[in-house]
Formats: sequence, C-alpha cells, structure tokens
Amino acid sequence: MKILHTSDWHLGRRLYGKQRYDEFKQFLTWLLDTIKTEEINTLLVAGDIFDTTTPSNTAQELYYTFLTQVANISCCRHIVIIAGNHDSPSFLDAPKQLLKALNVHVVSSITEVLADEVLVLRKADQTPEAIVCAVPYLRDKDIRTLDPGETSDEKNCKMIAGLKKHYADVCEIAVQKRAELQQQGYSKLPIIAMGHLFTAGATTYNDDGVRELYVGSLAHVGKDVFPQEIDYLALGHLHIPQTVGGAEHIRYSGSPIPMGYGEAKQQKEVIVLEFNGITPNIQKITIPCFQQLIRIVGTIDDIRTKLNSLIKINSSAWIEIECTDSSGGNVQEMIDDDFADSDIKILRIKNNIKNTQIISSITENETLEDLNIIEVFNRCLDAEGISEESRKELLASYNEIIQSLHDEDINAK
Repeated sequence: MKILHTSDWHLGRRLYGKQRYDEFKQFLTWLLDTIKTEEINTLLVAGDIFDTTTPSNTAQELYYTFLTQVANISCCRHIVIIAGNHDSPSFLDAPKQLLKALNVHVVSSITEVLADEVLVLRKADQTPEAIVCAVPYLRDKDIRTLDPGETSDEKNCKMIAGLKKHYADVCEIAVQKRAELQQQGYSKLPIIAMGHLFTAGATTYNDDGVRELYVGSLAHVGKDVFPQEIDYLALGHLHIPQTVGGAEHIRYSGSPIPMGYGEAKQQKEVIVLEFNGITPNIQKITIPCFQQLIRIVGTIDDIRTKLNSLIKINSSAWIEIECTDSSGGNVQEMIDDDFADSDIKILRIKNNIKNTQIISSITENETLEDLNIIEVFNRCLDAEGISEESRKELLASYNEIIQSLHDEDINAK
C-alpha cells in the first residue's frame, strides 16, 4: 500500500497582492501526475486546503476539479482530507456526502461521535488495508473548558491535556478496530494518524504566514502527546518539511509552494509511504519550482547589477528588494527607468534604514502598516503605563480574543 502525504496548499493565497492561481494549478497537475506514476493508493491532505474561510470561485474550481480527476485514477482508492485553521469547517462539510461517493473522506471539525474520525480504508474487494485517525484542527473550545480565575499557564496546561486526551481516545478506537479485524483473520493493519497543529521546537520562517494556534508557548506540543500505537503521523500547519522531536514517523510535509520570500530557497516536497505490514518505508519526492521568488538585498548599485543579470538570462522571477541605502526612494525611480519593460516583477521594495528607524522609535511618519496587531496592543499598554505583572495576563486575554476571531466559522450560519 502506498500513501502520499501533503498539506497546506493555501489555495487562493496571494503574495503582496499578486494572484498565484497559475502556481496552484501547476502544482495540482504535478500532484496528479505523481499519484499516477507512483501508483498512490491513498492521498492524505493534512489541512489548510484554502487560504481563507471564504475561498474564491477560482480556488474552489481548482479544488473540486483536482478531486474529480484523482477519483478517476484507478490506483488511488481513497482521499482523506482534514480541515486546518485556515479552513471553514462548514464550507468543507457542505459537499461531504457527494464527495464520499468519490471515496473522498472529509473530517472538518471535532465530531460528536469520536468513531467518525476513525476510517478503515479498504481495497476494491473490501479487504481492509489501513486505519486512519483523521483528526482535524482542534479549536480551543473543542478541547478546553474555561474556569474563572485561571492563569495563562493553567489554560495552556489544559490545552495540552485536551489535545493528548483527544488523540488517545481516537487512537484507542483505532486499536480496537484493528484487534477486531485481526480476530476476523486479517493481518495487523497500520494505524495512520493525521493532525493540524504546532509542535514544540518546530522550524518556521518570519514571512510564512503561519499563525499561532493557541495562546501561550506551552501549547506547542511535543511528540509524547501522541500515542505510541501510531505507525505514521501526517501533520499539517507548518510550511517547512520536518520531523517532530527526531521521530521519523511523525512528519510535516510542508507547503507545496513558497508562501513568502523566507521560503524561496527551501526545497518543497511531498511524502510517500509504502507499507509492508505496519512499518512505513518513507520517501521524499521533490516538488518542482513553479514560480521563482528572489530577494535582493543591497545598495541601489547592487540591486541594479543583480536585476541586469536576471534580465540577461530572460528571468521572469518575482522580486522582493531590500535596499540598504538611506535614500531608498530612488530604487523605484531606477526600476521605472531601467526595468519597466522586463519580464521580472518587482512585488515589494523595503528600505532597511527606514525600517530600523521605525523599530527603534515612534516617528511622525509611522503608520499602522508598519506594525502587527500585537505591536499595536503593546503600544497601547505602554501608553497606559501597564505594569509588567499585569501585562502578561492582558496579553494572554488579548491573544485569546484574536484567536477566537480566527477560529470563528463565518459560513456556519
């Protein structure tokens, strides 16, 4: 049995306002070809299929067209999709029964009956071949009760306990199903779990758009949270392919395209598992680069030289420029004069000198665009003279409010 693990497509995502539908389409075409050539039997998508809870018509068309095409591949018997924190559970759920007819299994939110998160995958002759614990992104309200007077540390400990209990309960059902099938004469089946969360010690980039899922660093769970019965854990949420705590069988597949310039030089991949028994043989398959992203850092002369070298090789890269000159405004004039007719696209120009001034002090030219929502709140606390002792709890409460806004499913009504 061969399984392909992917995640974090973020269909519909833009880069500095630039649409990326061509990249998404090329990736899905490549993924379709890979499923065919590798003779994949099951596709796992570990959350964040879309970039927003209200995906555009084009993003939806890419999604449904791809699922239909995979359903027509004879070797691929199942697709299992869980929701991520960017996805709307009700939106993913809407066509659930229709997709089930195509052997597409969607688990969008915590289920009332935990057994609904446990899937027994079968061959065409109904022989069972694997058990999947399809655990979606677990929202704060799903796994933690709120008690008056709790400290932020107490809330975080509850969060960890809730995550651990949910995975333990779901895996217990999977173990029972496996035992029942063994009693019926079938061989011991692998238990494959899915999840969408942030783990301790994980690697991220500053501009990858990965949001904090829970309030407080303690909610970055370690590998000990997951039951030992899991033979492979397919994770989503982080965009860099990586293992968790050195455990080869607990992995993030990462995003298929760079979500920001910090990921521009990173090698993207999908994971292919081949099971003979319950131990997976893990193989990484490199995803081609569909749109080159280049960050250029230097003086105006450095920038001009590097842009000229790209034009000589007929590059169509998307460029982010970081100017180290104090007169960074001249960069735009230089580009307009010398590079307006080239195939390269300048998506953003940053002036490091000005940015340093913004960070070090409040200037009369500072705007809200220079600050993120946490920095704005910290400025408010500074203005009110809030003590460090009170600041910690206020920040925790503020983060909870922001997270609840992210978690709200606006399609549910």
